[in-house]
Amino acid sequence: MAVFDDELAQIVADLNRVAPGSRQAQQLPSGQGTATLDQLLVFAARQGASDVLLISGVPVSMRVNGALTPAAGPALTAEDTRNLLLPLLVPKQYQDLQQNKSVDLCFTREGIGRFRANVHHQRGTLAGSIRLLPDKIPTLESLHLPATLRRLAESRQGLILITGPTGCGKSSTLAALVDLINAQRRNHIVTIEDPIEFMHANRSSIVEQIEVGTDSPDFASSVRGILRQTPDVILVGEMRDPETIATVLTAAETGHLVLSTLHTNDAAQSVSRILDSFPAGNQPQIRQQISLALLAVIAQQLIPSTNDRERYPAVEIMIATHAVRNLIRRGEDHQIHSAIGTGRADGMITMEQSLAELVNAGKISRDAALAHCFRLEELRQYLHG
Repeated sequence: MAVFDDELAQIVADLNRVAPGSRQAQQLPSGQGTATLDQLLVFAARQGASDVLLISGVPVSMRVNGALTPAAGPALTAEDTRNLLLPLLVPKQYQDLQQNKSVDLCFTREGIGRFRANVHHQRGTLAGSIRLLPDKIPTLESLHLPATLRRLAESRQGLILITGPTGCGKSSTLAALVDLINAQRRNHIVTIEDPIEFMHANRSSIVEQIEVGTDSPDFASSVRGILRQTPDVILVGEMRDPETIATVLTAAETGHLVLSTLHTNDAAQSVSRILDSFPAGNQPQIRQQISLALLAVIAQQLIPSTNDRERYPAVEIMIATHAVRNLIRRGEDHQIHSAIGTGRADGMITMEQSLAELVNAGKISRDAALAHCFRLEELRQYLHG
């Protein structure tokens, strides 16, 4: 779809003619865009969009199957973006926006769906990115993820890291793993998120969900508090700082299954990123902790399919076997990739092997695989095999 139809253009053109909505006494600038934003979100859901971008000076844009698609219609003005975005914020979120110039939030529209948003400043104006969340928690099968992840979810102790760039499906993978545990085990599951994206109902397990900024001041203090609440499974939305990382490693060492994320491309980078968060003098101790606590690293990307109607995950999986733990302990991180490549019997796979399998199965094109690989010559060897 190169250009959207006239419906979206009409929605945007009508923006400033929407009657001002009633607002609570929040001391916020009045906004007129609530009804119009709902129309945009309905339209985006109908188009199968994953994201909506609202930026002053350009038309509304939507991401469909990973590709950013501009709308046919007028460019949004600074007033448009304010009218669309400010009504989303409660007073505390508005204060955070004023102080930090950016705020993350989730919101629900009855009959439309649940959404994650980032509202921020750019070029002196408000802008927003809105992610459309699935109606129900996805399964590993619906996400086309390998069976190895199901086996990992059966683990009782250790750290499972989901890594990859923004928008690669990390949150969906975490939600699917938590839902699988929730359905099959009588556990106490606690999630710490900023913000909460997927709402987990109690099934076989009891699930508590803590939102940073609302229920707790930060990730690190949340994890420390959780360790006194007899959890079995802990989800930490992101390991953002050394204190959180250290607390997560301790939790994973002391009898808990911990799930978390990092913005790294592969397993070796994940180990380096954790170590680089600490002063050089502390790194030997942290390296030892990683070698003991780490259970697996799953690095993923979403690749457009050959029919451009969906995306498939290319997934690198590193299992912390005895050999891998020794490599981490000895500081031989450069050999981790080779260990993954020869570890198929243990459920491991490199990103290049995963991309080649998707090409050979006809799910993605050769060009798409080449564009998303990290080791070009290695991928070419697998494609020729």
